[in-house]
This record gives sequence, C-alpha cells and structure tokens, in this order.
Amino acid sequence: MDFIQTIVLSLIQGLSEFLPISSSAHLILVPKLTDWPDQGLSFDVVVHMGTLSAIVFYYRAILNSLASDFFYSVLKLQTIGQSTLAWGVLLGTIPVGLAGLLFKDYIAVNLRSTEIIAYATLVFGLLLGFSSWINARNNQPRETLNWADVGFIGVMQALALIPGTSRSGITISAGLLIGLSRKMSIQFAFLLSIPVIALSAMLMILTLYQQPQVVDWPMLMLGFVLAAVSSYMTVVFFIKLLDSVGLMPFVVYRIILGAVLLAL
Repeated sequence: MDFIQTIVLSLIQGLSEFLPISSSAHLILVPKLTDWPDQGLSFDVVVHMGTLSAIVFYYRAILNSLASDFFYSVLKLQTIGQSTLAWGVLLGTIPVGLAGLLFKDYIAVNLRSTEIIAYATLVFGLLLGFSSWINARNNQPRETLNWADVGFIGVMQALALIPGTSRSGITISAGLLIGLSRKMSIQFAFLLSIPVIALSAMLMILTLYQQPQVVDWPMLMLGFVLAAVSSYMTVVFFIKLLDSVGLMPFVVYRIILGAVLLAL
C-alpha cells in the first residue's frame, strides 16, 4: 500500500463504519475505480481497531456506568440502574455472532459480488427510509428497551453480514420500526457495534496469525490514527446532523450508490 491508498481507505472506513451507508459497498467501489491492489488483512485489522477505539471513547461514560451496573446486577441478581441495557448489548450480539460462525464461508464465497452489494445497498436503504417515515408518525416513541426489542434488533443485526446492508443502518432501522425514539435507536445501534467490531477484529487477528503477512508499520499506524479520528468525528457529526436533516439524505445517497454499483 502506498501513502495515498492508506489515507483514502482509512478515511472511508472511519467515515462509513457508523453512518448508515455500508462501509463494504464503499470499500468495493473505491478499489474498482482506482484499480488499487488489495490492502491486506493487517490493514483491515488496524482500521477496525481504530473505529473501535473511537466509539469506545465516545461512549466511555455510558460504558463505565453499564459495566458497573452489570457487575452489581450479577452480584445481587436484580436489575440495577442501566443493567438491562448492558444485558441487551450482550444478548443482542448473540444472533450476529452465531450467524457469522455458521455462514462465514458461504457469505465470503457467494455474497461478496458487486451485484449483491448493490441490491443490498438499495433494499436496506429503502428500509431505512420506510422505518424513518414510520417512526416520524409515532407520537410517543419509547426511550427504554424491553427483551423483545433486544431480540428483534439482534436478529436484524445478523442481516448486516450481507455485504452492502450496513450494520448501523439495519440496527437503527430495526429500532425505529419497533417504536424506539431516534436517539435511543442510534445509541443502542452504536453500543451494539462495540462487541461486534471487537469480535470481528479478533477473528481477523486469528486469521492473520495463521497467515502472517509483511507488515508496514508506519502505514498501519497512519491507518489506525486516521480511522480513529474520522470515526469519532463522524459519530459526533452524525448525531448532531440528525436533529436538523433526519435520515433521508442517507437514504437518497444509498439509492444513488446502489445504482452506481449496479452500473459497474
């Protein structure tokens, strides 16, 4: 990888990981347009760790509270503070974890074509628009989760294994569809991303250990920093932007992106 490729792919990963626009679609589109060589698994690991560090830093206060409430809820065998939300994050991760283990090879072989990613970008972009429209008509959106909510959002998150779906997009859509407020839908979607990104990075590290590659440490460090900074700024910008424009600009963007991918 050269300097320019490192910068561009790091920023793409950082910008698209938490926006509901599908990072996989962008990481396929850009190399096709630029004819760049594959960036390598070690780079993928590093930029994922960068995005993970960004979301952990952004939610550090909430995560400290969740960890404390979870610990005491286990000790006292009762609900304490935000322990329900902490359990929700853990239990909501199970469906995507099981689906990943069961269908990883099938997805890698059969679902990574540009056509599949294009259709997923379009279909789940339209679902995002529909869920946003439904939620806007709800006069009493909920700010709390129940176990049925956790199960539904967790199962929907498993669909994010289909390239082009967007993990944040599908989990936000699921939250909006079942009547959660936009704020709660986004917060739970982003909190759910933490164990998912961590598990994904661990699997990549295991694969990297079994298939060692030549490591360009300066480029990897640059990729980590750029992915972390751009991810953090994206989360801050995205949450503030929603208050003024909502989700429809992202729906329109996904439709355009899906059309471009189909054209390719």
